[in-house]
Amino acid sequence: MTLRFIADEAAEGQRVDKWLATTVPDVSRAKIQAWISEGRVRIDGHTCRSRDAVTTGNVVEVDPGEPPLSGAEPDASVSVEVVYEDEYLLVVNKPAGMVVHPARGHASGTLVNGLLARGGFSKASADPLDKLGHFRPGIVHRIDKETSGLLVVTKTDPARDGLKDDLASHRVERVYRAITCGVPRVTEIRSMYGRHPKSRLRFTSFVSDGKAAVTYVKVLEVLATGHAAFVECRLETGRTHQIRVHLAEKAETPILADKLYRTRLSSDLLLKEATAAIGRQALHAGVLGFEHPITKQPLRFEVPPPADFLAALDVLRLVL
Repeated sequence: MTLRFIADEAAEGQRVDKWLATTVPDVSRAKIQAWISEGRVRIDGHTCRSRDAVTTGNVVEVDPGEPPLSGAEPDASVSVEVVYEDEYLLVVNKPAGMVVHPARGHASGTLVNGLLARGGFSKASADPLDKLGHFRPGIVHRIDKETSGLLVVTKTDPARDGLKDDLASHRVERVYRAITCGVPRVTEIRSMYGRHPKSRLRFTSFVSDGKAAVTYVKVLEVLATGHAAFVECRLETGRTHQIRVHLAEKAETPILADKLYRTRLSSDLLLKEATAAIGRQALHAGVLGFEHPITKQPLRFEVPPPADFLAALDVLRLVL
């Protein structure tokens, strides 16, 4: 069904995408822009561009596209621990070993598969600006498969776009706990960041051209007479593998049991025992704080590290 609007005086001079985002109910600006690029929006009978200005009296017609269907299938067998939920979003505590969304090699058993089996989440639509959005509806940020901890997932377009803006503007609090091999001597790491030139699976801070990456590091506890440490990492930016890369390359204290970035295995018996105790990279997304994109209420959540992480800590605390 075609929607028809007549621009009033308040619309004069506004970009058509911006004006429609405030005029069409429950539709994000990103989706409006996608409709415009598909030729679904007309001003006085003519297709337009997102940047075209509206004039008082213009007749603006919109042919809404059907919301993209998720390419992921619901799977009620996937257990999801929900820390917070309302009609716009939910916050989950993801266990280590769970992939966030379907991708190559992980067509099922992901967090998204589990969420789609829950009532209320099925209305989350794909991001029209994300080419693979139909596989990750509601996902605005991710944590690695072997990293445990907090993740926010959105149910509506306005909530998704609001949180994406906040993440891009560094207004979301993200604090991780990690166990490092060695004790970091740096408190702030700033670097350029990009894909590793020789490995499609890895990223690196040793690039001259890339994106900026910033991590703040705080040592919470020195372990095993200085052979390891329990640390806090606070993100300003959120690049893929950022904490793992920064601790390995810039601090020269890789995360315990990180098979991808801890290139040299230690001969230290306690580190070996702690690695066996956790069996995956010792990284946990413990704190997540943000302003609710719709209600504007400040929200902050904190979850402790899981049992495998604590078991590795106990091993390393045996020597004082």
